[in-house]
Amino acid sequence: MAREQWGTKLGFMLAAMGSAVGLGNIWRFSFVAGNNGGGAFLILYLLFVLLIGVPLLLTEVSIGRKAESDVVGSFQKLAPKTPWFLTGFFGIASAFLILGFYAVVAGWAIFYFWNYINGSFFTSPEVGYDGAFGQFISHSWHPIAWTALFMILTIVIVLSGVKKGIEAANKIFMPLLAIILLGLAAFSLSLDGASEGLKFLFQPDWTAFSNPSIYIAALGQAFFSLSLGMGAMLTYGSYLKKENKLPSATLGIGIMDTFFAVISGVVIFPAVFAFGIDPSSGPPLVFITLPSIFEQMPFGGIIGLVFFFALILASLSSSVSILEVPTAYFMRAFGWTRFATSVLVGSIMFVLGIGVSLGFGLWSGVTPIGDLNILDSMDYIASNILLPLGGLSMALLVGWYFKKSEALEATDMKNGLIGNVWFTIVKFIAPVMIIVIFLNQIGVISL
Repeated sequence: MAREQWGTKLGFMLAAMGSAVGLGNIWRFSFVAGNNGGGAFLILYLLFVLLIGVPLLLTEVSIGRKAESDVVGSFQKLAPKTPWFLTGFFGIASAFLILGFYAVVAGWAIFYFWNYINGSFFTSPEVGYDGAFGQFISHSWHPIAWTALFMILTIVIVLSGVKKGIEAANKIFMPLLAIILLGLAAFSLSLDGASEGLKFLFQPDWTAFSNPSIYIAALGQAFFSLSLGMGAMLTYGSYLKKENKLPSATLGIGIMDTFFAVISGVVIFPAVFAFGIDPSSGPPLVFITLPSIFEQMPFGGIIGLVFFFALILASLSSSVSILEVPTAYFMRAFGWTRFATSVLVGSIMFVLGIGVSLGFGLWSGVTPIGDLNILDSMDYIASNILLPLGGLSMALLVGWYFKKSEALEATDMKNGLIGNVWFTIVKFIAPVMIIVIFLNQIGVISL
């Protein structure tokens, strides 16, 4: 069977942007930036995206395009008769874990969106948004139903194929998401007191640079917001035609991913400061803090509806890339059809999502790792262990297993200044950085 390919280079770039732009940019970026001082964090985040993120993105995409295979098959093809292919299973495992909890959070966003549509958003104001959110996520089956809806949407896009499903969907999702976020940012900037939010985001507190933890937070956010290490970008790269040049494409993806993260900050922080909310509210910022702000705004119902629609679009564009990672592997390894594979794999992820959802209600006492609930435990394993190991293995393959000339050829680079800088980053700097993140996250070292 002939391998599927993207229709256009732009289609690939939009799909890759869609993979990168998700809850990590809108939900995670906002609270991580809020917890780490805003402006100082933003400077380091931008620096790490450019110096580490984009070179690793180029590395991952080049492996996929060179091998024209999935995350396991690529290692088997490029490093035959070695155990290197086993690292591909880090990506497969992380995809199951990540979409298992990602779909639950995205289901919450669909629930919020629906409540803004029907005008009945939390009709019991005496419990507050905190209480209403707690009641919803702890319900035995309501959140599971919304998770199921999100997974069905994801599966339908993936089973439609690379060109007619993933590429076609992202050609709609990404421009629409950009327009929505720009519109929301313009509205947020019109609020009284918005300038304080801009100052927080763009005017760094220089004393914050003396805190080592801000560097780890910024590096981690740059790494994870670009969807590195799971094999999504490798898989997407495998559908690229050989004539498509990689350096310009990956730089464009890195820039646009950063644009979405910064714009989401411009949407959120001016509103947060305009209504006197603590910017370091943490993960509840989107689901508890923002709805209370929308309630106080003029046209708040419309703003809430549009914001959560944007969150759904961002979530879907990422979830299809996550589902595609194991789908591509099982299709090749077992010769299954795309339809059967995506339905089966998506259904397994949904079952994992049921466990995650029950972890806020019936199974709230279940703490697989320390005192972490089911969602946080799955996130910990995927984000702190599997993704860094996956990213490290790709950097080591290109930097140490490939010859330098082979690595440069795979990435369409010449043996000049830029090519040499990229190879040095991938061979020496990126592995050290990833190891530092990994050791810090699992508590071996504390920075």
